[in-house]
Amino acid sequence: QCEEAAYEERQYPAGKWACVTKGEPMYEQSISVSFMKLMRYICKENSVGCYLGMTVPVLNEIRLTQQGTKLERGVITAYYLPGEFQQNPPVPMDPEIHITERAPLRVITRAFYGMTTEETILQEISLFWELLGSTDTVHRETYIVAAYENPSIPQRRNEIWFIHRA
Repeated sequence: QCEEAAYEERQYPAGKWACVTKGEPMYEQSISVSFMKLMRYICKENSVGCYLGMTVPVLNEIRLTQQGTKLERGVITAYYLPGEFQQNPPVPMDPEIHITERAPLRVITRAFYGMTTEETILQEISLFWELLGSTDTVHRETYIVAAYENPSIPQRRNEIWFIHRA
């Protein structure tokens, strides 16, 4: 009998990402505003004037407050540029979108399903820490929420990523 693994470790290569940072009152507002900006960039509002193609996952990088009980306001939403645009990324028309070269990333990841709210994310982080136990190999202040499906899908697949220390 096969059971789904509780979590897995992955390595992602370096690459260029289009990123937007938003600090709306609620996490859901930040990711919604950022994602709409990125969709306009992906669809046509870029220097080549064409559809760039969708990649997944879309990443939302979050930080916990010092007490670890809430999310900080600034959320970075990131879209990985397709392979053909990695060397020469189209310039965004929106000045809030920045093209960033991200270093290789090693993560421990765990899937969860449904809506992503501050409450569900904090719950997933807590559950993941219970599974992992005490470890100093990952960061405790920065996490990534990876979204694999359209936000309108009620039971969409998400992951929480714990980032390995260098």
